[in-house]
Parts: sequence; C-alpha cells; structure tokens
Amino acid sequence: MTFAVARSPVVERSPVLMQVGALTKRYRDQTALAGVSFEVHAGEVLGLIGPNGSGKTTLLEAVAGVLPADAGDILWRDAPLPVGRRRDVIFYLPDGLRPWDDQFVSRVLAFFAAVYGRSEEELGDTVRAVGLSPVLGKRVLALSKGYGRRLMLALALLTPHPLLLLDEPFDGFDLRQTREVMTLLRRVATNGRTLVLAIHQLADAERVCDRFILLAGGAVRGIGTLAELRAAAKLGTVGLEEVFLALT
Repeated sequence: MTFAVARSPVVERSPVLMQVGALTKRYRDQTALAGVSFEVHAGEVLGLIGPNGSGKTTLLEAVAGVLPADAGDILWRDAPLPVGRRRDVIFYLPDGLRPWDDQFVSRVLAFFAAVYGRSEEELGDTVRAVGLSPVLGKRVLALSKGYGRRLMLALALLTPHPLLLLDEPFDGFDLRQTREVMTLLRRVATNGRTLVLAIHQLADAERVCDRFILLAGGAVRGIGTLAELRAAAKLGTVGLEEVFLALT
C-alpha cells in the first residue's frame, strides 16, 4: 500500500524560525552530539533521521533545554534563545511518555485545555482529530500503546507553542493509523505550526517530511529536501533509504 501526504512546496522560501549552531554533548569519552548545526523554517515538517543511537533524542532534548549541552547556540528569529525561555516557544514530546496513569483520559485532556485556555470546541476538535473519543472514559493506565500515543499527541496539539518537537511520533501505530497521524501532522503544519520529528523508519519520514537532517554517530551527514540529498549523494531517483546509506 502506498499513499501520498501533501507537502508544502514553499518551505525553502519560508523564514527561518530557529537556528541551531554547533550543538555539542559529551558523556565522558563519548560524543553524543558533534557540533550539530541546522535551521528550522517556519511551517515546515523537518525530519531527524537516523538509526537508534544516532543522537536524535539527545538532540531534541538539548534543543528543548531538558538536557544541558556542552557547547552550542540556539537562535529564535535571529535572537538568542536561552534555556529558560525555550519552554515559551518549544513543546517537546518524548517517546514513551505516559504520565497520570490513575487519571481518566477526559480529565487529563480537560486539565491541559484549561491550562492553555482552550475552548470546549477546540478540545472537542482535537479529540476527534486524534481519534480519542472511544477511550475518554478510560484511565490512562488502561490505554493501549497506540491510544497512549494519541493522548500525548493530543496534549501537544492543545499547547500554543509554535514549535513542536516529537520523538518517534508514529511508534505504536499500525500502517493505517500511521497514515492518519501523518495526515494530521501535515494539517497542523499547514495551519502554521512547525514540527521537528525524530524518526527511525525512513519510509515514514519520506512520506511526511519536507526536509531531512541525516544523523549518524551524533554528526550531521546531510541536510535538505530529498532532491537535494539525492544530488549530494550523486544518485538518481531513489528513496531516502538509499540516500541515507550513501551519505552515512
């Protein structure tokens, strides 16, 4: 089964929202991030691509400010973005997070909506968009992995932050559910928010992302659209998997 997810043709011309410069993170004698630099354009879906252990999660945590970096700078619309201000513009959704186990799904959603001043209509729209209606009366602990991911995605969408960092957003979904979530994320980007997705499944990344950052061993091995990465690898019309293997 194949499908197409509509992507923006004007990402390259959209303004730069955030710049990451020479971000470095070390653990004793191991370098987790080796001077990673890239730009995030407003309204795009940017994919962090690499196998497990390539530095994707470490990079998201360092950008979000939940993990201290050893070196590097982050600019927001050309102005320095210190750690203390990142929570104002960035919402980071880790992989595997599921808090409030003993609470009902409806109560967790209502709490988040109230915190961020969302109306009942906005909450209802989010619940329907993510497909949470069948489990509103369940406790978080009783949710399947897929519904747990849907809940956390709904919470991210209820926030007002212009930049969302999502770690493995399709984990726990089957093929049809992944397609639905991809379509939702594309719609979120079309409506003005910017998404950075850490994805290890290259087929998923190729379908949903506008541009890609190829990571291997904590270092950037390529940045650009699929066409630009193909050109860098001197390859013809091949998929992201072949490009990644050629550049890393």
